[in-house]
Amino acid sequence: MGALVTLDLPDDSPMLGLPWIITFGPLSEADEWEPVVCGPYERPHALALAEAVVAEEQLMAVVEPLLPALTPEEIRGEIAAAQIAAEDEAARTDQADLYGDFEDVIDEELELAAEREPEPVPVTAPSRDEVRAGFARIAKLLTSKD
Repeated sequence: MGALVTLDLPDDSPMLGLPWIITFGPLSEADEWEPVVCGPYERPHALALAEAVVAEEQLMAVVEPLLPALTPEEIRGEIAAAQIAAEDEAARTDQADLYGDFEDVIDEELELAAEREPEPVPVTAPSRDEVRAGFARIAKLLTSKD
């Protein structure tokens, strides 16, 4: 079983209505291959497809929205925000090192997680027709003039 990562959004978030992509990549650093990006999908379809794939394989799936940047300035703003977030994460990581090394406790944490891991629930991926209908809705969303 792999891992699925996505944003935890409130029910009224405008991001829920955006097109979403899935990036599949290796779960461990031992595997080296280029990530595979799929989509765009509607969020429920992206989550169901990602769950169906990682349920059977040791992969990481990241499900995230496509942000509708329409100008170079908007894109630069998104890049700047990502760079700031990375710097903040690096600072938090540096501070965390003051309290010990992750490697010291990883085996214990993995054992505890394995003990409390629930039985996998079968995941039903959307059908081809459902995904295609989602593509049509996304195309309409992307081409509408607000």
